[in-house]
Amino acid sequence: MRKLFVPALIAGLAGGLAEIAWIALYSSATSTSGIEVARQVTATVVASAAAEPWAPAAGVGIHLALSLALGFAFVLALWRLSAGRLTAGSIWSAALLTVAGVWAANFLVILPALDSDLATLMPLGATLLSKTLFGVAMAAVVQRSTAR
Repeated sequence: MRKLFVPALIAGLAGGLAEIAWIALYSSATSTSGIEVARQVTATVVASAAAEPWAPAAGVGIHLALSLALGFAFVLALWRLSAGRLTAGSIWSAALLTVAGVWAANFLVILPALDSDLATLMPLGATLLSKTLFGVAMAAVVQRSTAR
């Protein structure tokens, strides 16, 4: 179990950074501000903090903390459900199904229920691609760490 801790955190970090890279790329090609995306992450957690100058940095921190948690939960669940016998196919399919579920829960249920501006700041397709990139990065890290 202890040997899973670091790869799980690296998987979550890789996924979170993949999303940050995608948002940076997307915002450079569109009128969507990456700073505003980060600010809205903070606003979703603490609405009164949205106007604070530190809100974008806090949004990145919140995003990365949630990414680490998702990576850890994913690896722990995958390891327990597979009884330690992981295949490349099981890793990749589980990762992509997991992030699709997280995306659907976030953008179709949770954020709209919170009346969060984050839910509509970007088109749903762009947010789905963002979460898919998270899954790809996470799966790549898990597959590499299990191959050792």
